[in-house]
Amino acid sequence: MDFKKLTCPASTVTRDMSKLDKETGNIYESVIIISKRANKLSHEMKQELNKKLEEFAYYTDNLEEVFENREQIEISKFYERLPKPVLIATQEFIDSKLYFRKGENADKLSN
Repeated sequence: MDFKKLTCPASTVTRDMSKLDKETGNIYESVIIISKRANKLSHEMKQELNKKLEEFAYYTDNLEEVFENREQIEISKFYERLPKPVLIATQEFIDSKLYFRKGENADKLSN
């Protein structure tokens, strides 16, 4: 996912409950869908960050030697400034960008 093209707010926003339960008819189902997507986004973000920071890893037995790399710091700051996964998932749900289905396989989500 390209996190640079996000259009959701970076901080918490008060949401209209009628918009959240519009597609499902039940606010609790909407919250479950949003939470599952947020968990998936969180996992993707963590994997991407770890992959980028892995190239800076320096394996040594001496813990006293700590190397700071400006590029590594900038990457970390970028991910710290991103909106939280639940905000991204909520915006995707409101914008009808999430596909979900009810039934036996209701726990499967895709974007």
